[in-house]
Amino acid sequence: MTACISAGAQQKPIASTPSKLSYETLVTDGLPRASGAKLPTGEGIVSSPITSVLIFGSTDALLVDPPFSIEQTRQVIDWISRSGKHLKYIYSTHGHGDHWFGTKQILDRFPEAIPYAMPDSIAMMRQQATEGRQKIFDKDFPGQIGDTPVLARPMPAGGLDLEGNSILAIDIGHTDTDATTVLYVPSMQLVAAGDSVYNGAHQYLLEGGKGGLDAWLLALDKIEALKPSIVIAGHKNKALPDDPRTIGETRQYILDAKRLLSAKLTPLDYYKQMLALHPTRINPGPLWYSGVGLLSGVSLIGGQDANKSASVSK
Repeated sequence: MTACISAGAQQKPIASTPSKLSYETLVTDGLPRASGAKLPTGEGIVSSPITSVLIFGSTDALLVDPPFSIEQTRQVIDWISRSGKHLKYIYSTHGHGDHWFGTKQILDRFPEAIPYAMPDSIAMMRQQATEGRQKIFDKDFPGQIGDTPVLARPMPAGGLDLEGNSILAIDIGHTDTDATTVLYVPSMQLVAAGDSVYNGAHQYLLEGGKGGLDAWLLALDKIEALKPSIVIAGHKNKALPDDPRTIGETRQYILDAKRLLSAKLTPLDYYKQMLALHPTRINPGPLWYSGVGLLSGVSLIGGQDANKSASVSK
């Protein structure tokens, strides 16, 4: 587990009396995909709901994971404005476009905010802003995404200071894609988990071939070792609390998927059995197209080889 604090590095001085931090979440609804892919029921496939997190003290705030569409981002901008806080930082937990494409739109409204990500996430952002948009996002969500220049700076070696509180980025490796991180706030025992943890929503497993699911299980162990009391999932049912038990629920989903995938079921049988095991989870689209991809080698989203790092939107 790699925290964004290098050996021997001097961490930024922290104020002697830190402010008490609080947080809020805004879960923006997923969007219908225009590509024509359907669920077995004939219903259209919808992208996953996205959790944006605002961590704030008495004056300043940090935003975690801006969404991707113009309308979703407008909702986040209005939400931040209503908070009355000064947006100081933006952090994206990984490079998938649905966790950062709205950054420029937010900076147009809050120009003093500084966007950060880890270096490997920034590398994926560059791929998502070009190839990812061309092959996936602009086909599935035509006319709904604004300008997406890669503006994130590498996270400072000592983390960030939010009103005297240390904010740390922790590299946890592959989860639902490569080079994922969590944002850890020790003073709150809070983990903004990005897509390493899901909460009541079906998980995107399409990039889990060739050991990816095993790597994800190891990443969950790393998060659990932090002993957080608050765990905020990047994709969640907005009605559910940000409970650390979601780490175990995410793990069980992966274990169930591994068992059924190894049985070489048809995609439809895999889909039906996972639905039966996890009947209360919302948004079955990722379950269906991940199963089709991992069992047949063809992705319904973008037509990419599911055994390669597809890096698509959920």
